[in-house]
Amino acid sequence: MAAHASIPVTSRRPARRTARRPSNAALAVPVVLGVAYGIWAAAIQRNGGSSGILTGGQIVLGVVSGLVLAVLGLGLLRIQSALPREIRAAAYATLFGCAMGFLYSLSDHSVLRSGGIGAIWGGAMLLVSFYVFYTHEK
Repeated sequence: MAAHASIPVTSRRPARRTARRPSNAALAVPVVLGVAYGIWAAAIQRNGGSSGILTGGQIVLGVVSGLVLAVLGLGLLRIQSALPREIRAAAYATLFGCAMGFLYSLSDHSVLRSGGIGAIWGGAMLLVSFYVFYTHEK
C-alpha cells in the first residue's frame, strides 16, 4: 500500500552536527598576523634596527614566535564554534594578552611589568571580544 504524500520521511540515523569550515580568508588572518608578529618580535629584539646587523638568533626568534602565534590562532579558530561566548572571549583575550606581554618583555622590562601589560591588554580584549560575540550571536 502506498503512503500518503504528506507523511514526513524520517531517517533512522541520528542527525550529525557538522561544523562549518572557516573560509580561506578567515584562515589567512592568523597566518598574516603570525608573520607580522614574527617580524615585530625580531625588530624589537634588534632594538629597532639601531644596530644595523640582523643575526640568526633574531631570525629564529621571529620565525618561532610568529609560527606559535599562527598555530594557536588557527587552533582557536578551528574550535571557536564549539565554545560558549564567554569562554571564546576569554580564549581570545588570553592569546592576545600573552602575545602582547611577550612582545613587551622583549624590550628588556621585568616579568612582573610584562605580565601586567599583558593582563591589561588581555582584559581590554576580553571586553571587546565578549561584546562582539554577544551582539552577533543568533
